[in-house]
Amino acid sequence: MGARDLRKYIEFLLWHYRVVDAFWFIYVSEHFDQSTAEHINEKVWGRVAGMAAKDIIARFNINDKGLKGFVNAQRLFPWCILVGYQILEENDEIFITVPSCPTQEARLKRGLDEYNCKEMHRKEFASFARIIDERINIECLFAPPDPHPSNMFCKWRFFVG
Repeated sequence: MGARDLRKYIEFLLWHYRVVDAFWFIYVSEHFDQSTAEHINEKVWGRVAGMAAKDIIARFNINDKGLKGFVNAQRLFPWCILVGYQILEENDEIFITVPSCPTQEARLKRGLDEYNCKEMHRKEFASFARIIDERINIECLFAPPDPHPSNMFCKWRFFVG
């Protein structure tokens, strides 16, 4: 497979990764309820993110600790690529913003409300960060169900301390 076809295949895999996650959530919500789906989603992403961080560190030989290691690893995390996390490095802190969230936008397009993803992402980021460096702290500036600007779904701050 050439570079172009390999890139297309990776995009295909990532798209299916997102589709599986979306239908899993929808069906759990339909079979049980929204709150249960959100709670299970928190547990799943709290677990998978740490596993991904370990794998990324090993596969891509990331030895840096602190925010530098976090950013280097986070840029390789599939969900970061899929969603298009914007990572801003400022002095001794990192900000991750999500201007366009495919999951929330798909829900809104189908007439559904935004789902509460704040705690799921908190657990995802905490699990991921803890593998890189236990000193990394996470602060949610806003995420659904919080009110947010129309051009941004969530914003997170990471710092060592």
